Amino acid sequence: MASDQYVYILLTNTGTLFTQLIQTYTRAPYNHASISFNRELSDMYSFGRKHPSNPLHGGFVKEDIQTGTFSKYPNTTCVIYELQVTSREKEKMKRVLHIFIRSQRKYLYNILGIIGIALKEPVEFSNSYFCSQFVAEILQRSGIKLWDKLPALVTPDDFRQCDKLKLLYEGRLSEYRPENC
Repeated sequence: MASDQYVYILLTNTGTLFTQLIQTYTRAPYNHASISFNRELSDMYSFGRKHPSNPLHGGFVKEDIQTGTFSKYPNTTCVIYELQVTSREKEKMKRVLHIFIRSQRKYLYNILGIIGIALKEPVEFSNSYFCSQFVAEILQRSGIKLWDKLPALVTPDDFRQCDKLKLLYEGRLSEYRPENC
């Protein structure tokens, strides 16, 4: 690929009760996925908690590793992957993302979609996503297909198992230093 453009996929485990419940079923080390357009993770998005202390109020969120939910859980563990893309694919991703940003209040967290994964049946509602579904949707709408499955069936662990992603970092999120990767 003649490009040096990248996007970053962050998988995390905050250790919260909600994460522990999901982990009981998935047995995966990370159960939240986010996408960032820079290595510093300062431009990072997902579907998750709108308020750090309320797991039931979720939706489209711009995440920050210094504030919000991640700052409330300093022992959050993570893995960060780099995906090489063309400048055109990255530009498409940003255009898709801006649709979410412009209409962010209308988006809801797709809690039933998580149940759909357990049943291996996609549960999709318009304007409703869970974290890995959102990241997979951004990629797919930009022409990047990492799996032969619908975004509504993609789990955070699918990213971890994907050989098209390059591992950059694994450890505590609070100890991540982009300049060391």
